[in-house]
Formats: sequence, C-alpha cells, structure tokens
Amino acid sequence: MTTTSKEHNKTNYQNNDIAITKKDLMKVFWRSFTMEWSWNYERQANMSYAYSMMPIIKKLYKTDDERAEALKRHLEFFNTTPHISTLILGISTAMEESNVKSDNFDTSSINNVKVGLMGPLAGIGDSFFWGTLRVIATGIGTSLALQGNILGPILFLLVFNVPHLLVRYFAMMSGYRLGAGVLDKIQKSGLMESLTYGAAILGLMVIGGMTAEMVTVNIPLQIGTGDSAMAIADILNGIVPGIMPLAFTGFIYLLLSKNFKTTTILVIIAIIGIVGAFFGFLA
Repeated sequence: MTTTSKEHNKTNYQNNDIAITKKDLMKVFWRSFTMEWSWNYERQANMSYAYSMMPIIKKLYKTDDERAEALKRHLEFFNTTPHISTLILGISTAMEESNVKSDNFDTSSINNVKVGLMGPLAGIGDSFFWGTLRVIATGIGTSLALQGNILGPILFLLVFNVPHLLVRYFAMMSGYRLGAGVLDKIQKSGLMESLTYGAAILGLMVIGGMTAEMVTVNIPLQIGTGDSAMAIADILNGIVPGIMPLAFTGFIYLLLSKNFKTTTILVIIAIIGIVGAFFGFLA
C-alpha cells in the first residue's frame, strides 16, 4: 500500500468513514459458515477465509490494488475447527484495521498470527466439538430415535448447534476486541516485531508437526534375513525420527519452488507411489 493511500485511509478512519462496526463483524460471522463446505486439498479452507474477510477488506481499502493485496494475504493456507474459526477472523479484522491506522504496520504479521493460532485452536476445537459434544448429541438423539421419538433428531441438532453457534458468535466478538485492544498496546510499545517473530516460529512448529503426523512414507525393505533382519525404515528413524516424511516434504517444497503446478505435483506423487509399490520399495 502506498504512503498516499495509507494517509487517505487513515484520514477516513479518523472521520469514522471506515471504522469497523458490529454490523461489519456480523457479516464476517455469517460468512464464516462457508468454512463448513468450502475446502480444497492445496490450501484447505483459504477460500472461505478470504470470502469471510471480504466485507472488511472492501470497507477498509478503497483501491483495487489495496483490496487485491489484502485478499492475497487471506488466500494463504488455512485450516482449523470451523466452529472457532471466528476467533482468528476477529483478530484478522482487528489487524487489518490496525494496518489502516498505522503507517508502519507489518502486514506479514497478519498471516503469521493466523498460522500460529490455527493449530492450537484446532486441537481444542476438534476435541470439544467433534470428540465430545457431537458424541453427547448423538447419544441423546439416537436413544430417542430408536424409540421412534421425533425429538431424537431435533435434540441432536439442538444439543450440537446451539453451543456451536454461541461459541462462534462470542469468538468473533472476542477475537476483534482482543485484537484491537492488545494490538494497539503492542504497536505502541514496539513489541510487534517480537510478536511477529514468535508467531512465525510457532507457525513453523505447527507445520513441522503436521509434516510428521500427516505425511506417511512406508519402506518395507529389510537388511539381513531371519531374526536379525532390520527394517530400513527403523534404521532411518533411529538416525532422525520422521526423516522420510521430512525428506518427501522437502522434495515437494523443491518442486513448488521450481514453479511446478499443483496438478503436476499430484501426478508425480501418484507415479512415485505406483512405481514404488510395483517394485516393492514402497508400501
């Protein structure tokens, strides 16, 4: 964003022309429901996240270039439990607002904070909503439905969705208040650079954990025979745990850095899997 544009937006903000209101936050709240069905394999919930942020972006930024830059920020990889995604949306709204108010706001911190929060919140949200609340709602609804009671499916929907809607709403409002209040203090104290750095480190830790957990490379080959045979996979993991998933992720990252298309990379992965399974060095 140019200095002139920043000064223009700052003047508008001071005149309350682009100040964020509860009505704007509610627009983001309603759009956040797209997290439930908009999903892709490359960046997962990024499109619904950007769609949710569009009312804020349109209000804060006045030129096409500014809006395109903001949308690009929110089209990065994003994935967390949909029911509490509004907490991060609220914080992102406050950070975008701070970007308009401040002359030296680091916009990279917006995505760093998103990456840093989405992993821990997913752990909490998945455990509560999918692992606990859904099980309770299903147990109540199923027991009544088996008796032919129409209240079965109704109670299931109520027990699961009423808490979910309340959490989604209050997370949206709390995220914005938390972001707006805390970020102003951080900005004035000069700690924004430290926060950005810390969020980046946390984000890398989350990505590292996802790599070890979600990428699987099975090598069935063994060295030796009989009881003395040792699996190559065990030897490699003894050197560096999870070295094969890490190496394979590094290979994919190398292809991306060489501007390979996502579809091309998927075809390469499929070929490696088929050839590896055929010759027996992958399983």
